[in-house]
Amino acid sequence: MSTKPRREPSLPDLSRYGRLAEYRAKRRFDVTPEPPPRLARAVKTAATASPKLEFVVQKHRAGHLHYDFRLEHEGVMLSWAVPKGPAPDPAVKRLAMQTEPHPMDYNQFEGVIPEGEYGGGTVMIWDRGTWTPESSDVGRALAKGDLKFRLDGRKLKGSWVLVRTHGRQWLLIKHRDAHASSEDLTATKPRSVVSRRTLAAIARAAGASPRQLEQAAAADVPRDAAAPAATQHRAR
Repeated sequence: MSTKPRREPSLPDLSRYGRLAEYRAKRRFDVTPEPPPRLARAVKTAATASPKLEFVVQKHRAGHLHYDFRLEHEGVMLSWAVPKGPAPDPAVKRLAMQTEPHPMDYNQFEGVIPEGEYGGGTVMIWDRGTWTPESSDVGRALAKGDLKFRLDGRKLKGSWVLVRTHGRQWLLIKHRDAHASSEDLTATKPRSVVSRRTLAAIARAAGASPRQLEQAAAADVPRDAAAPAATQHRAR
């Protein structure tokens, strides 16, 4: 008796989401409160009413604490996970792992991703504002792996650079200017710029699990009182 070969279930076609296809594939929007991607988003140009580009830094206690650094480019938020957070000290080079682009609506997200979901944990809007490229062609600078820009946020300001070292590994470095300092902003300014809440307060309000609440509270401890994090590069 012959049997027909079993057909594997076909994967959904996410091509219509363009640069947000990877973001869409990793999440279940009937479970997570994160914003779903829109099919189309107007790209800002010099001719638009508000040509300023957005940036946001989200403090995220998922499997480990990190800071998601995002820059608006061509209708999406280019994203890097910075384990120790941005440093305004030009002598400190922060590892920044490039992740999938996020939708613009993600800039407003502050809350808890349920346990078991991709990126499960507490998310805080740690800083936000606008950014200005110092490179004449952002696409070319990204392809080259050397993007210079200025930030005008509540916490982060002045001239910075993202330098690719290998694959998705980049370094986030502050340039020497009037906004450079040795201050550890992750310790001295740990609260949300939107709600003024700590990670623990955000987790509690969003109904986080006991484990997530414990992790969020531990992440609120100033860095000098916490266990040292890995992967810090200092300029020679």
